[in-house]
Amino acid sequence: MTAAGTVPFHVPHTAERQLEYLRGALESGDLDGNGSYSARAAELIQRLTGAGHVLLTPSCTAALEIAALLLDLAPGDEVVMPSFTFAPTASAFVLRGAVPVFVDCHPDTLNLDEKALQEAITGRTRAIVAVHYAGVACEMGEIQRIADAHGIPVVEDNAHGLGASYRDRPLGSFGALAAQSFHATKNVHSAKGGALLVNDESLVDRATIIRDRGTNRHQYFLGQVDKYRWVDLGSSYILPELLAALLAAQLEEHDMVQKRRDAVWYRYHEGLAGWAAEQRVLLPVVPADRRHSAHLYHLVLPDPADRSAFLDHLRTRGVNATFHFVPLHTSPAGMRYGRTAPGGCPVTEHVADRLVRLPLHTELTPARVEQVLDAVLEFRTSESRGSLP
Repeated sequence: MTAAGTVPFHVPHTAERQLEYLRGALESGDLDGNGSYSARAAELIQRLTGAGHVLLTPSCTAALEIAALLLDLAPGDEVVMPSFTFAPTASAFVLRGAVPVFVDCHPDTLNLDEKALQEAITGRTRAIVAVHYAGVACEMGEIQRIADAHGIPVVEDNAHGLGASYRDRPLGSFGALAAQSFHATKNVHSAKGGALLVNDESLVDRATIIRDRGTNRHQYFLGQVDKYRWVDLGSSYILPELLAALLAAQLEEHDMVQKRRDAVWYRYHEGLAGWAAEQRVLLPVVPADRRHSAHLYHLVLPDPADRSAFLDHLRTRGVNATFHFVPLHTSPAGMRYGRTAPGGCPVTEHVADRLVRLPLHTELTPARVEQVLDAVLEFRTSESRGSLP
């Protein structure tokens, strides 16, 4: 329970028809997955992303694991990715024996720095993972150009970016494969869930087999084979129909959710502009050729001590805020299983020690948004101010 007067960091969105759809899924008796609600959710995701094919999964992590299997990664193969991301971005590929190669991020968008890609690529590179941080697109034009020049597939980790775009093209439609998250912390959700977007037609059949325990059961139900058999590697990667029902109800309200989140994001951005300039705090940057998803609103404080003091200050004002990723290249597993690209990740280390995320969800009333703004505007940073590398 949230204390009276306290602004929660996150509240999962509640869709108007989700109980109706959950009841419908229960009454259908088709609980394993791939039922009518799964089809509806997949259709809506396809509309939002422009993806070739959509396969619902139990999580974004599961979608990334399928991607790693589809790429036929072998021990010692390398996958280039940003260090500033969540652990499953790397662990999905490490499970196949691959070595994550960690690249630094831009100081503005906090996305993978495409200028560092060329030096990170070796003869063992088998994939590039583009993570669209905060739902702001990576520089996909240059990333795709580099990938194509080396014959390397791109995998989009689009956990934050449903509905966002780069040069009017939806995120999730660029990579050979893309992974979506529908965890309860996302703009729309199924409590836990995800999706694999398959844009390379040659991978569709095998992706379906891997998702269904390595069997050709899907072909069996289509009448293409007389019985289904174990034919490939795979696992139980199908989203249960109950969660698909919840997801379908949520996706039907995506536009409304986006409108509410945009309103909060832009009120923060407008209300904090003067304060941020005075206090040398960095606000989110969205390049003009990109539309973001308003997944999160972050601030980068001048100094790590400022961040600690700022979080304490917000807490005393009834505002729950938090930090974000610990760089993968400095994490115990990252040091054990991966390596850092030439030049290191100084921007990532700087940002990770100073970043704060403000509350952002559909239940934030205008009064609560103003409460957050008032609390932030009261804060003053210290005299010892850092500078980006």
